[in-house]
Amino acid sequence: MRSSLDEEAIRILKTNDRGGFTVPTARLYPYQWNWDSAFAALGFAVFDRQRAWREIETLFEAQWPDGMVPHIVFRQNDPDYFPGPAVWQSNTQPPSSGHSQPPVTASIVLRLVQSGDASDLERARVLFDKMMAFHRWFHDMRDPDGTGLVGIVHPWESGRDNCPDWDIGMERISVPDDLGPYQRRDTDHIDPAERPSSEQYDRYLTIIKFGRECGWDHVEMARSGPFFMGDPGVQFILMRADRDLLRLAELLGEDAAKEQIGRWLDRSQSGCQRLWNPETNAFCARDLRNNEFSDGFTSASILAFYAGAGSDEQRSAMAAHARRILDRVRYGFPSFDPEHARFEAKRYWRGPVWAIINFLIVDGLNEAGETELAGRIRDDTRRLIETAGFFEYFDPNTGEGLGGSDFTWTAAVHLVWGSGSTNSQAA
Repeated sequence: MRSSLDEEAIRILKTNDRGGFTVPTARLYPYQWNWDSAFAALGFAVFDRQRAWREIETLFEAQWPDGMVPHIVFRQNDPDYFPGPAVWQSNTQPPSSGHSQPPVTASIVLRLVQSGDASDLERARVLFDKMMAFHRWFHDMRDPDGTGLVGIVHPWESGRDNCPDWDIGMERISVPDDLGPYQRRDTDHIDPAERPSSEQYDRYLTIIKFGRECGWDHVEMARSGPFFMGDPGVQFILMRADRDLLRLAELLGEDAAKEQIGRWLDRSQSGCQRLWNPETNAFCARDLRNNEFSDGFTSASILAFYAGAGSDEQRSAMAAHARRILDRVRYGFPSFDPEHARFEAKRYWRGPVWAIINFLIVDGLNEAGETELAGRIRDDTRRLIETAGFFEYFDPNTGEGLGGSDFTWTAAVHLVWGSGSTNSQAA
């Protein structure tokens, strides 16, 4: 028997369904987002497995010829969102943004396969080459020198848009005089105090301008674009996704792919060490233009457990950071260190709690045997949803729901944790 919260979460997924793809929430985000869709699939799988697979399949319908899966797919032009397809000018069909997002799809597909039957494995087989191409794109286009550390060319590519991690890279961007006037739409729907600043938006659009003018040449953006930073979030999510893709290759008998993925994993284990900041004693973002570190511990830092990255000593230090931070807030896990001067409890990725990041953190901590930490963060996430509802993000001190309401991936997290698996399927 489902609880009223379960029924509400299912209602949100169905309401945000646009016929084969899901929007994160109405009006604020009226398109298909990359990693949002992957997590939506997990939620759908609790009650409609066919719909779950369709979500991932529609996402890969927008894959670029070079293998990239874009971070936004513009299936229609909606004036409620800026910047839309006319700004990006991707020259793709369907139109899309010009960069990607954290590559969680292989990990989601493996979950569906492990909780399903032979038909699920066959759905994965159809997608395997596309997932392989997506991972190859990250390794080739975001690490063109083969260092084992991928970079991001835009803060939006991290999925953690305005995190203080990016401040050192953003401050180096010169906004051109010909950027032109523009009208944001996000602050029409949400309190501006909960969104990125206008100065940050100028720099976001400066990066898009560079990408558009170089014809979205991804190697050129990595080598010469205005922004290129190593991100613990993307690095660790890709490392975990590579591992999960390797498991899928084993299940599918893809022997040639297994060798390639193994090489990626070996290289990444070494490359991720470039993110270890000895002064902070943690994995931190790093500007790959000048090798300067960000000095903040973030919710992405603790994804080292999710990736299986780092030495025993490094993981012990990360767990100590996590305990320190959880002692400073009422609800974990904040997106930025609450003891840092740049922490903002209500502003998007500069402090609030995000259910989907907690989902990944809990998965990694449990796998590493840090079950007490995992339980605290999972319980906090449940309490936030129970008291505030299915919001985009939450104030870690008060528990207030922030950003968009009726949010797809928050509902999906609730359903997956509530069902105990992704295999409970009622009609």
